[in-house]
Amino acid sequence: MAGHGDFRFLDPGILSDGELEVQLSRTHPADPIRGWVPWYEFSLHLRGVGFSIGQLSFRVGSGEWLENYGGHIGYGVDPPCRGRRFAERAVRLLLPFIRRHGFKQIWITCNPDNWPSRRTCERLGAVLVGIVDLPMDNDMYRRGERQKCRFRLDL
Repeated sequence: MAGHGDFRFLDPGILSDGELEVQLSRTHPADPIRGWVPWYEFSLHLRGVGFSIGQLSFRVGSGEWLENYGGHIGYGVDPPCRGRRFAERAVRLLLPFIRRHGFKQIWITCNPDNWPSRRTCERLGAVLVGIVDLPMDNDMYRRGERQKCRFRLDL
């Protein structure tokens, strides 16, 4: 991983398992004033379906906020499409791309009561390292969240 100033976004290529496709939607440069690292935004599509069924993000960086609260990976699947392991499959499709950025491990966080996301992390082989309290000055805390499960996925 290079420093944020000399970071270059990579082309993820085609990410598909034959049914699920992970398509790059946007890239976001680092915002040092806000403390944000560069990140990729992807949309999830089923082959032959013309609309997105969810999203996936990959934050390229390190630091306390990412490793404790925000995570390197974020995902969401639209309610009608849940229960088919699309989040797990999308992350698996993205792992080679993450390795291209030099990562040996990534962190995924979720709310303690989000059992589907916790199971997704476990199926990926991530290990629950602990549950941490969100600081009161954190945006997630201000939205009503109080804790995060911290999962480490060794690549």
